[in-house]
Amino acid sequence: MTINAIVKKMKEVPVERLEELYQIVNSLTPTAAKNETVRKKILSFGGTFSDMSNADYSDYINHTQKTRAKLFDRTTNL
Repeated sequence: MTINAIVKKMKEVPVERLEELYQIVNSLTPTAAKNETVRKKILSFGGTFSDMSNADYSDYINHTQKTRAKLFDRTTNL
C-alpha cells in the first residue's frame, strides 16, 4: 500500500467524520499522541486559581518560590 492509495481513500471519508479520522491518524503517531495527552492535562488546570483573591494568590506564589528554592538549591555529590 502506498501513501497515495491511503490519501485517495481518506478523501472518500464524509466531512462529518473527518475529526474522527484525524484522531485515529494522530493516535498512530507516538509523539503527537503523547503531546496531545500532556496538552489536555495541562489545560485541565486552567482557571484553577481564578477564585483566589490577588493577595492569596500572591502569598501562594511567594510560598511556592521559597519552597522550590529550598528543595532545589542543594549541592549533590555524585
